[in-house]
Amino acid sequence: MNTDQYYDKYKRNKERKAFYQSAAWEKCRRLALERDSYLCQDCLKQNILTPADMVHHIRELKDCPQLSLTLSNLVSLCNACHNKKHIRTSSKPKTYSKKIKVIKSKANEEKI
Repeated sequence: MNTDQYYDKYKRNKERKAFYQSAAWEKCRRLALERDSYLCQDCLKQNILTPADMVHHIRELKDCPQLSLTLSNLVSLCNACHNKKHIRTSSKPKTYSKKIKVIKSKANEEKI
C-alpha cells in the first residue's frame, strides 16, 4: 500500500476526495493560481519567488464548505508553506512521555 492510498483511506472522507477531483474545483484552483501568477503568496511576502504547487483554503473546507469555491477564500502556496499552514491549524500535537516505564516483577522461583 503506497502512502497516498493510506492517506486517502484513513485521512480523507469520500465526499472531500470527490470534491478535490471535481471539474469545479479544478477550474477554481486554476483561477486562483492564475490570479496569484502561479507564485506562493507566503514566500512572496518575504520577497522570495517560489512557484505555487497548491491552492489552500483559508477557511478550511470542513469548517466552511459554502466557501469551498470562493476565490477570496483561496490562496496559492508552495508545498512547504502549505504544510506549515496545516501544522499550525491542526490540533495540538501529541506529547509523549520521555520516561521509561519500569514493570516490577518477581524472579521465578525455580527448584534446582
